[in-house]
Amino acid sequence: MAYTLITANRNYSSWSLRPWVLMTALGIAFEDRIEPFASATNYAAFRSFSPTGQVPALIDRANGEERTIWDSLGIILYLADRHPGVWPADEAARAFAQCAAAEMHSGFSTLRNDCTMNVGVRVEPHVHSPALGRDIARLRELWEQGLDRFGGPFLAGSSFTAVDAFYAPVAFRVRTYGLDVGPQAQAWVDHMLAHPAMLRWEEAALAESWREDSHEAEMGAAGRIIADYRAV
Repeated sequence: MAYTLITANRNYSSWSLRPWVLMTALGIAFEDRIEPFASATNYAAFRSFSPTGQVPALIDRANGEERTIWDSLGIILYLADRHPGVWPADEAARAFAQCAAAEMHSGFSTLRNDCTMNVGVRVEPHVHSPALGRDIARLRELWEQGLDRFGGPFLAGSSFTAVDAFYAPVAFRVRTYGLDVGPQAQAWVDHMLAHPAMLRWEEAALAESWREDSHEAEMGAAGRIIADYRAV
């Protein structure tokens, strides 16, 4: 197998982070290709490599065939069929991990909209809406359930798996916006932020010098920027 993983800006692209951090953490080799967000709408440009016009996309060149796998969940499922360790080996932990990953993939819309991902800044948010409060409360409940039931330090046990990858962007969001998820869930956030794969992503994010206006506007609407660690 010869993989190319196509992602976008490290600062902004939460969907890109998920397969990237999983493949990096598990030692699944891939060519790293970045296609930056050049504008608010990148559909036409991204259609050249992704049928949805979105990132991420995984290109698998094997046995003389080139296969495109799209959507972060689709990529994770594809990798799970070919590499050990994507999901927990324990059946109960695997069921929890798969449900939690699916919930992240389809839910938490207010968190996504009100706390957009930007790795390199710190934001003092506006007053939280009730809907955002519900999302944060659910995050805390879900993370504590996994940590209590499977012993941590990762969400489904002692190893980094796909469920941690799916919530990796939220770890950055918790830090960026100073979200209160409680001490136990915060310990998972801190553990994730110290993971070598997450540190590599953060280093690349801080080194980025380009900005995209619509992403910057979304972040500005979320609150007051109190620190910006990105390259000028």
